[in-house]
Amino acid sequence: MNNDLQQQFVRDMLTESYEGLDRYEQVILELEQGAAPGDRLNEIFRAIHTLKGTAGCLGFGRIQKIAHVGEGLLDHLRAGRLQINPAISSSLLRLSDALREILQSIDTTGVESTTDHEALTQTLQDLRDGKAAALPPIPAATPVPSPLPPPAPVAASETAATPNATWGLFDDEPAAATPAAPAADAANWGLFDDAAAPAAAAPADLPSADLPSPSAAPREARAASGPAAAGSTVRVDITLLDKLMNLVGELVLARNQLGQVSLSRQHRPEQVGEISQRINLITGELQENMMKTRMQPIETVWGKFPRIVRDIAQELGKQIRLDTFGADTELDRTIIEAIRDPLTHIVRNAVDHGLESPAVRTAAGKSPEGSLIMRAFHEGGQVIIEIIDDGAGVNIARVKAKALEKNLLTPEQAARLSDRDAVNLIFAPGFSTAETVTNISGRGVGMDVVRTNIEKIGGSVDVHSTPGQGTTLKIKIPLTLAIIPALLVEVARQRYAIPQVNLLELVRLEGAAARAALEHVYDSPVFRLRGQLMPLVFLDRELKLPAGPLDQAPSDLQIVVLQADGRRFGLVVSEVCDTQEIVVKPLSRQLKGLPMFAGATILGDGCVALILDVLGLANHARITGEQPTTAVADPALAAAGAGLMTRLLLFSVPGRDHLALPLDKTARLEEFAASKLERSGTREAVQYRDGILPLVRLDRVLPGARAVTAQARLPVIVYQQGPGKTVGLVVHEIRDIVEDRIQLQEGTAAPGISGSAIIQGTITDLVDVPAILRAADRAA
Repeated sequence: MNNDLQQQFVRDMLTESYEGLDRYEQVILELEQGAAPGDRLNEIFRAIHTLKGTAGCLGFGRIQKIAHVGEGLLDHLRAGRLQINPAISSSLLRLSDALREILQSIDTTGVESTTDHEALTQTLQDLRDGKAAALPPIPAATPVPSPLPPPAPVAASETAATPNATWGLFDDEPAAATPAAPAADAANWGLFDDAAAPAAAAPADLPSADLPSPSAAPREARAASGPAAAGSTVRVDITLLDKLMNLVGELVLARNQLGQVSLSRQHRPEQVGEISQRINLITGELQENMMKTRMQPIETVWGKFPRIVRDIAQELGKQIRLDTFGADTELDRTIIEAIRDPLTHIVRNAVDHGLESPAVRTAAGKSPEGSLIMRAFHEGGQVIIEIIDDGAGVNIARVKAKALEKNLLTPEQAARLSDRDAVNLIFAPGFSTAETVTNISGRGVGMDVVRTNIEKIGGSVDVHSTPGQGTTLKIKIPLTLAIIPALLVEVARQRYAIPQVNLLELVRLEGAAARAALEHVYDSPVFRLRGQLMPLVFLDRELKLPAGPLDQAPSDLQIVVLQADGRRFGLVVSEVCDTQEIVVKPLSRQLKGLPMFAGATILGDGCVALILDVLGLANHARITGEQPTTAVADPALAAAGAGLMTRLLLFSVPGRDHLALPLDKTARLEEFAASKLERSGTREAVQYRDGILPLVRLDRVLPGARAVTAQARLPVIVYQQGPGKTVGLVVHEIRDIVEDRIQLQEGTAAPGISGSAIIQGTITDLVDVPAILRAADRAA
């Protein structure tokens, strides 16, 4: 047989085999969880039978032999002579591991591996014959390799070459990533599950050790399987290809029309404008549909996690249920590859550190089975990924103690450190609370790499934890890195692009208003926007550009309000130019070390504009640095204490008729029927805006209040705890919203009360919500 034809057959076999094994493992896990066999057993029997036959035709005898034994066990299962049990399911999963290991060897070396699988073959035969077979012991794990250094930033692919326009600035640009599109059915998604990432598009593998369990082999084999088989080919819906061909045809016609008009001496000037407008519309639609070929469902990453969670849970003696939501949420293929390893490490960390053993959970009044939820959804031009567990949460005291032990903090810093900042210490390099180093974790080289890799693709990671109730890790990432909408601004006659995903609003102040708006707090410029102080960053100063009029008393202020790492700040520029979609190009090695820039783009006039990295710029300006707990946490309460004008929400609970809350901390006022109440962990909750809103009844936690046993409808104040985090405060009656100049009286503070003031002629208590929430957590 022709060698090229033989190689093509082998590549086709590898692609088909990886897909079949992905689906095979998924079905085994479903059957283990109690799913009805139905056609599932027939489906995976056919997958193994096809793999055996194809391997035999191509002369791969070891695959044929092992698959034949597994096929016999599956035949007994589908005939009803055997029933699935933990021993059988574990052995069938080990069969998948063995086949993957041989396929990987074929893919990388061209020949089958020589690993001894006789013990597995004997176990499968014993199970097929109804003998009680124990799984053979697995060899001890090899030493964990040293972690790889963090990767270079992920760069988007260039969609069109521009000769002589880059002057060496983009000489490190990777080759264009092959477009990818979701297949029509779940089985087809396996094509991309094992795709190797482009050299510059995916982060280095996160440090992880081989587990002494069946999970070790699939994690290694599947991570590296098939670069030739899966990395160079994609599947695109034929309907999408037809649409692209039609659009290209329309573009050719428009080009021909433009050529004829340009050569004609009698053309009307408006004809050129009409054709140009048509070309613009066609190009926009062509771009939109081309981008669809790059999009993949996040299921291509999540499909591996049920197996990982199962194997690690068995290794640690835990019971864990994994639920996923939003698996059809689509991302650019480059992003998919970049988040694959960070998400894997986060899931492993949650199973190992976050969720407790059944005995510990039972002692704490929880279900023996822990819950791990993965959720993905679109929000504001980004994709939000949440990993939620109902485990023990982060032990703040232990984190601070470890930070002191590792000299990451001084005792004074630890005393001032807020709970939020203490939780974020888990992202510090070398930090781990594990007492011993195991094959799963404990080396402190994981979470810092997770954050680094997520931030290199323009994303952010935030973590919220409640002791005893669990932890929520929230990841925000862009949809794509190839073409993004951006705002163009100008400073010192240089244009810069700001990704619109970080843009909140634009503010322009003129004359006296501009001079009055600028204030200083500890010599740092701030700006008051709708009653809230916001730090200002002057772009020309941060980039050390030539001094301009902004360095003197400004006559006008152009402020771009941005958000980075959950914090808002204003960026002062000379001029706001325009918004447009830009093609992202990576920077050369000479510029990659600058944290303020995420890339560059070539504008329509041929000029190069640098793309600002909003998070890097904020870090450089020290906007996102650690905030000491001695700072005033609530500006509204500070204003009340200083006798300034303050907007307050007045309400009551039984036994406490005159209570108030700063209005700027109130997201919304709602009312829920009592029948809508559900439970989330140990706390009451309601479904709210496609999410879960935990509830706290003030009448049960506020000293001096009387608990109400029955209430048909519940007035709820939706309180903003932090970025993206809300809690519902259940009250008896919402009375009024007032704005008044008030003064907190000295000596009036009490548990749950910040202080008292005279509001509309009545002594009113201001509720200390953080203290109330801490009391509710202790009572839960």
